[in-house]
Amino acid sequence: MLKGKNIVLGVTGGIAVYKAVDIVSRLKKLGANINVIMTNSSTKFVTPLTFQSMSQNHVTVDMFEEPKQWEIEHISLASKADIFLIAPATANIIGKVANGIADDMLSTTIMATKARVVFAPAMNTNMYVNPIFKQNVEKLKSLGYEFISPASGRLACGDYGEGKLADPVDIVEYVVNIFNNNELEGKKVLITAGPTIEPLDPVRYMTNFSSGKMGYALAEEAKRRGGEVVLITGPTSLTPPSGVSVKKVNTTREMYKAIEDEFDTCDVLIKSAAPLDYRPESVSDQKIKKSDDDLCVRFVRNPDIVAHFGNIKKHQLVVGFAAETQNILENAKKKIKSKNLDFIVANDVTSENAGFRTDNNTATIINKNGEVKGLPNMSKADLSKVILDEIGSLLRR
Repeated sequence: MLKGKNIVLGVTGGIAVYKAVDIVSRLKKLGANINVIMTNSSTKFVTPLTFQSMSQNHVTVDMFEEPKQWEIEHISLASKADIFLIAPATANIIGKVANGIADDMLSTTIMATKARVVFAPAMNTNMYVNPIFKQNVEKLKSLGYEFISPASGRLACGDYGEGKLADPVDIVEYVVNIFNNNELEGKKVLITAGPTIEPLDPVRYMTNFSSGKMGYALAEEAKRRGGEVVLITGPTSLTPPSGVSVKKVNTTREMYKAIEDEFDTCDVLIKSAAPLDYRPESVSDQKIKKSDDDLCVRFVRNPDIVAHFGNIKKHQLVVGFAAETQNILENAKKKIKSKNLDFIVANDVTSENAGFRTDNNTATIINKNGEVKGLPNMSKADLSKVILDEIGSLLRR
């Protein structure tokens, strides 16, 4: 399953080091070639000889030890890696990388690699919830580094809570999925995100409550699966994923034009943005002054972006979103037909812990044949995986 794949495993100092031995064993049985880099502190828990025996490769600890072959080892391993996995990953190594510190063999090699880097954190609960640590994690995620969430339970120190190293089975499954989920390699994916705005005058505009979180999560996951991703985004406070081409727009017509410029050469369009359906018929070039009279504004229709591109598509897959407050399935099914979509993701934006401005969503996927797949409440990152699994399935057909 992993035959011919080169995985560099970084092992840092924590009681969970013993589980890393199991990770090496499982990856080795799947055919992977494993090179292990240990920090000095990790050798206090498990000896390098153990990892050498399991990986059948020399284990690197000291950056200045006599080289086994005539090459700069940290550069050699950095270039060799298909995946760079750090398990267990302490707060220390995560903090080092987040702040550009390279002062030992492991941190230096991580800084030098262009491979996908995956951290599997393990630490005391209080350390895991520390805002400084959380800030480091968010910084690294914004730069394209990946994280396998730790488990909750009784920790070695006796505390209960989040911070246990994820089960080795789950960590290995994550690595396997990285190599399996490459169905977007060679595919150009357009993703729209966020709201649009429509000005009334130089200081006021209309918009909606869309945060862009769903579209940004989709862009990150599509990039992770090998896609050439173009993120067309309305105004948000979010940081775009690393390695993604970004086009910033304001109005619905600007979003329409940005898609139009890319559509002929794309393979997939995911319309997760919430563009405004209407705009003021006229925009004042001066601030509209307050008066004793009511203000009446006439609105005109904006272009229906997803309907237009759904109905002119040739080879492309077009996926829409339906943010509804009532008659969710009925309205979504109408949109699939009228907009010629391959499938639609419908959700009730009034649901608790779902919809606009939240990190979670409760969605239903409906395909063009009317088949309905209800999903539980989940993070938008997890929902993006489900949506892209669906897209991958259609592409394979």
